[in-house]
Amino acid sequence: MQKTTPGCLFQQMCSSLTGISMERDHMKDLRRYLVLKYIQYLVLSSSNAVSTFLGLLGSLYAIILLQSEKVSSKSTAVLISSLAKADILVAVSIISEMAVGTLGINILSPAFTLALLQNLLSANTHISCLLLSCVAFEAYLITFFATESRHFRTVTNARLTSRIIWILVTVECALFQADDLLKAPTRSPYALLFHISSMATAFLRSLSYILGILLRIINVYIYYKIFFSMSNRSTLKTK
Repeated sequence: MQKTTPGCLFQQMCSSLTGISMERDHMKDLRRYLVLKYIQYLVLSSSNAVSTFLGLLGSLYAIILLQSEKVSSKSTAVLISSLAKADILVAVSIISEMAVGTLGINILSPAFTLALLQNLLSANTHISCLLLSCVAFEAYLITFFATESRHFRTVTNARLTSRIIWILVTVECALFQADDLLKAPTRSPYALLFHISSMATAFLRSLSYILGILLRIINVYIYYKIFFSMSNRSTLKTK
């Protein structure tokens, strides 16, 4: 009788997560990358220097791995690629902040630049959370509805989903930036318009915050279901 260890269950769950065979060693690195990203965006309450640095290195390595011909082009690989590319926003924000703070290079106004850098980081967080949730949902489909969902889990749909997420978050970022830019005096003839825009942006920020909490709960539930499903299957095999 074979014993089922938590490590084996975790490997099986990660294999379901990526939808790719465990026989390929390079896929272990992508699974570790996904775990790192889940910790960075869905476990930690806020990012720090260490998690950000590790996330950037992991994303760079993931992009290099995904260029390899050994990695099959599947929907999960498309989502992981889009997730890794989202860290470009973090890199741009860090480089811009260094240019402004250290070198004193500032083409735009300080207030506008500060708001832009913060919005880029927010966009990265929102894109990453949504893409990680898509990966989790796909893992759920692979685990419980592998045959029924095969026509849905396609590369085309994964690319379309990634584009939609990027477009929506880009629009959100533009609205946030416009709200920071269009701060007008109370006596301005357009004060009412600015006030309405500010209220709409505040509502959008609150909605994003609530959605972030819901995504965390949903992801925990999905992996709870997957883990115990794998555990029950392994127990039945050992009997």
